[in-house]
Amino acid sequence: MGFKWTPYVCAQCTVQIRSSALRRLSSRWPSLQRRQNSHAASRPFRVAVVGSGPAGFYATYRLLGKVEDAVVDMYEKLPVPFGLARYGVAPDHPEVKNCEDKFNEVATSPRFNFIGNVELGRELSLESLKPHYDAILFAYGAAKDKELGIPGEKALRNVYSARAFVGWYNGLPEHRDLAPDLTTGEEAVIIGQGNVALDVARILLSDLDELRKTDIAEYAVEALAKSRVKRVRVVGRRGPMQQAAFTIKELRELLQLPSVSFDPIPKDLLPPDAVLSSLPRAQKRLMQLLAKGSTNDPATATKSWSLDFLLSPQSLHWSPIHPYRLSHVKFSRNELDPSDPYLASAKVTPKVLSSGKRAEMNIPANIFFRSVGYKSLPLPGMEEDLGIHFDPDRGIIPNDGFGRVINPSGLGERQVLPDGSVISHMPGLYCAGWVKRGPTGVIATTMTDAFTTADTLAADIQERKSHSDAELSLLNEPGHGTGLGWEGVRPEAERRGLRPTTWQDWQRIDSAEKARGQQKGKPRDKFGRVEEMLDVLS
Repeated sequence: MGFKWTPYVCAQCTVQIRSSALRRLSSRWPSLQRRQNSHAASRPFRVAVVGSGPAGFYATYRLLGKVEDAVVDMYEKLPVPFGLARYGVAPDHPEVKNCEDKFNEVATSPRFNFIGNVELGRELSLESLKPHYDAILFAYGAAKDKELGIPGEKALRNVYSARAFVGWYNGLPEHRDLAPDLTTGEEAVIIGQGNVALDVARILLSDLDELRKTDIAEYAVEALAKSRVKRVRVVGRRGPMQQAAFTIKELRELLQLPSVSFDPIPKDLLPPDAVLSSLPRAQKRLMQLLAKGSTNDPATATKSWSLDFLLSPQSLHWSPIHPYRLSHVKFSRNELDPSDPYLASAKVTPKVLSSGKRAEMNIPANIFFRSVGYKSLPLPGMEEDLGIHFDPDRGIIPNDGFGRVINPSGLGERQVLPDGSVISHMPGLYCAGWVKRGPTGVIATTMTDAFTTADTLAADIQERKSHSDAELSLLNEPGHGTGLGWEGVRPEAERRGLRPTTWQDWQRIDSAEKARGQQKGKPRDKFGRVEEMLDVLS
C-alpha cells in the first residue's frame, strides 16, 4: 500500500492522512475552515466492515486510499484474520496466500482497527453498531453447503462436505473435530468438478512427506498417514465442455503428481480439432491438457484418479456385512444433445435404455465428498435491526451489482435506471465478495468485486460531502449518529463479557504459530481451537 502518514489536527480529533495529500489539503484550507463547525467536517467517516477475508481487506484497502478521512473497523468472528485466504487455500499453494502481505500492509494504517473474536448478530447485535457508524459493508463469506438431496447424504460416517474437509485440514476451528475416517477402504468419490474438488483429490493423493512441509494441520497429517485411499473419482453430471470448472493450474498439478496415474477421458467426450481450434485460449488449453492426460504409467503407479462425466448421483449405499461402511454410490447416466454436444450450453438429459428405464451404474465408494457449491447465510438480526431482506435462494444480500444494498419491497432511496426500471437503495449499507455475488471465482475475482463496492461507497461519500448542509453519515439521519465507531460499540461488548482481539493480538498468535511450525520444519503450525489462540494472549 505504501502509505506514509503525517498527522493533521482538526477541531475535535486527530486524523492521520497521507503526506502526499497534505499539499492538496493546504490548498483547500480556507474552505475547510469555513466547514469546521459542521458535523461532517468535525470527525472521520466511520465504516464497519464485517468479515476479514479477501473481500473485506481489498474493500478496505481501496476505501482508505480513496477517502482520506475514512476510518475502518473490521469485525471478525474468529480471533484471527484473513478468512478464506487462511482457511480455504490449499496448504500446498502458499503463493496464493501472498495476498496476506497486502492485507498486513493495510493493517498498518492508523485508520484501521481489527476487532476479532466477536460474532456479530449472535454475540453482538447489528443494532448496536448502527448508531456509531456512517456505513456498514458486509464482506463475510459462505458458511453453508449446497446439498445434493439424495438418500444417504446426511449419514454421520463416510460422507463429508468438501468445504468442511478443507477447513479441517487447514485448521479451521469450526471443523477441528470433523475426524474423517480415511481407513475404511481404497475408493473415494467426489461430486463436483471445481477447484475445491480437485484440492480434495490432490490432498488425498499427495505424497505425505511433501504435505508435511506445508502449513497443513498436524492432526490432518496424522489422519492422512493412516489413509487407505488409493483411487479418487471426481464426478460431474455434464461433459468436459460444460462441466469442467477447475483451472489449468489445478488440473496440471494433479496430472503431475508422482506415482499417481490418470484414467484417459473417452475421446468422444472431447471436442474434435475443428471445434478445438475455435475455442478461447484458456478453454482450448484445458481441453488439450485433458486429452493429453498423465505420463505416469498405471502399471507402476501406486494411486490413481479420474474425471467422470455425465453422471448424476442418486443414492448412497452401505455394506450389508459392515452396515457402518459405505460401499457404493448409485448414479444415473446422462447424455448430451447430439446436435451439438461440444457447445458449452449443450443440454444434458437422462440417458434412457431401449427398455424405457433410466440408465444407471454403481461406482465403488468407501468415502464420499460433496463439492457442489456454497451459500451465504444472513446474519442474525439483519432484517430486524437493519431492514435487509436477505435472498435465501441465491444466498446473497440483494444489491445493485455495484455493492449498494437494495430493498426488493421498494423502501429506501429510489433510483430510476436507464432502462426505466426502479431500484431502492438502503443508504449506508453495502456488500462485497461472496455475500454480494455468490461463491464464484478466485481471490483475484473477489479483489475486483471488492474494489467496485469500495469505489461505489467512496462515490456516495463524495456525493454527500458535496452537500455542505448535510450530515456526512449515510446510515443515520442527521443527529442520530455518534460517529464513534468501535469506541461507541465497545461498552456493549464489555457488558456482554466479550473478549475482542486486536491486530497486535493477532501478531502474537501469528508469531506463536510460526515458532511452532519452525520446530517441525514447516512455515507455521496453526492453532486449531479458539481457546488455544486466546491462551497465547493470557
